[in-house]
Amino acid sequence: MQQEVRSFSFATDEQVALQRVFIQNVYAWMTGGLLVTTLAAWATIASPVLFELSMSLRWILFIAMLGMVFYLSARIEDIQPSTAKALFLLYSALTGVTLSVLFFAYTAESLATVFVVTCGTFAATAVYGYTTNRDLSSVGSFMFMGLIGLIIASVVNIFLQSSALTFATSVVGVIVFVGLTAYDMQRIKELYAHVADSSDAATKYAIIAALALYLDFINLFLNLLRLLGRRR
Repeated sequence: MQQEVRSFSFATDEQVALQRVFIQNVYAWMTGGLLVTTLAAWATIASPVLFELSMSLRWILFIAMLGMVFYLSARIEDIQPSTAKALFLLYSALTGVTLSVLFFAYTAESLATVFVVTCGTFAATAVYGYTTNRDLSSVGSFMFMGLIGLIIASVVNIFLQSSALTFATSVVGVIVFVGLTAYDMQRIKELYAHVADSSDAATKYAIIAALALYLDFINLFLNLLRLLGRRR
């Protein structure tokens, strides 16, 4: 597979142009997801009833969101493009609902500042992943192991409530999701070679690729916010 993917780098100008269109679609969906998340967060904040409901159901929402990610990843080849689009937008909306609490926890200025920092960091890392000739597979594997350790440490810290551990996991989280962004961008660049012959497949894989970058961005933002954000 690796040899087949690499061979696409010597494709015709038309194929390279189509690959760029595919990546543009990925970023369009990712941006759309972030916009839906922002609007959902604002709508939740504007409605005290909806906010209280989201807080009381936060664990149910978290499990539902986790289930959607696993379902999309496992069934992307079998579902219709319209289903993939709907699930991605629903996931983005639910993320906004669950993250609305950040508007109460942090000042608006720090949220805006960290968002700009996240955009710059994400963009620079994605450009590196897209342009580098280095194979980032080993980086992706290492960062995935780091992600597992990060999840375990975060669960432990729910009970410990250690500020030092929170700081450490946030620093590690930034490193992990910077690395995953570069790796995912390279993987997405190569992905088009496997879906170029089918418009439906290209659409569905653009959605799943957008979800990967969306998750990288959101988690990078959350970890930077814990490090740089100013609480109310």
